[in-house]
Amino acid sequence: MGMTYFKRFRMELDLERQLPAPQVCPAGYSLAPFDDSLIREHAQAKYLSFRHELDVTVFPCLGRRDGCLRLMREIAARSGFVPEATWLLRYQPAPGVRPEPIGTVQGIQFDGWGGIQNLGVCDQHRGKRLGTLLLTMAARGFHRIGLTHMHLEVTTDNTAAVRLYERLGFRRAKVIYKAAEVALATASR
Repeated sequence: MGMTYFKRFRMELDLERQLPAPQVCPAGYSLAPFDDSLIREHAQAKYLSFRHELDVTVFPCLGRRDGCLRLMREIAARSGFVPEATWLLRYQPAPGVRPEPIGTVQGIQFDGWGGIQNLGVCDQHRGKRLGTLLLTMAARGFHRIGLTHMHLEVTTDNTAAVRLYERLGFRRAKVIYKAAEVALATASR
C-alpha cells in the first residue's frame, strides 16, 4: 500500500444570488423526501452510484454495500443533518413493478453552511439531468431552512460532475488534497 493525494475542489454556491431553478422529475422517476425508513434505499443508491467510480479510491466505504449503509446511518445521525436537503430518487421501469433506488443526495449544515455529503446517480441513469434534479432539491432544502450558502467537494478528475456544478452556478473556492492509501499498482497509473 502507498499513500497518494487526490486533488479536489471545494465548490460553493450563494443561495441568495443563485438558487437553482425548479426541475421536473422525468417520467418513470420519483423523488422521496428523507425518512428514516429509507436509509437502506439511500445506501443502495449510494452503492450503485459510486461502486465503480474514482471516489471509491478516496472513500473506500462507497465501494461496499455495508460501508454505504454505515455511512448513511452516520450521516443521518449527525447533529447537523438536514432532512430537507436529503432526497432519494427512484426509477419504476413499468407500472406495478417495485421502484428501485437509483440516486441520492444528503445534506448537512455546519458553520452556517449547507454541505452536500454525497450526490450520486447510477451510471445507467446518467445523462438525464437527474443529478441536476437532486442537487436542485438539496439547494432548495438548505434555502428553506434559512441557509444562504452551500458547498460540496469534488475530485477534480470527475469532470462531468465539475461541469454540472459549474452549470448550476457553483464556483471553485479552493483546492483541497485528500490523502488515501492505494495499492501501489493503482498509485502508479
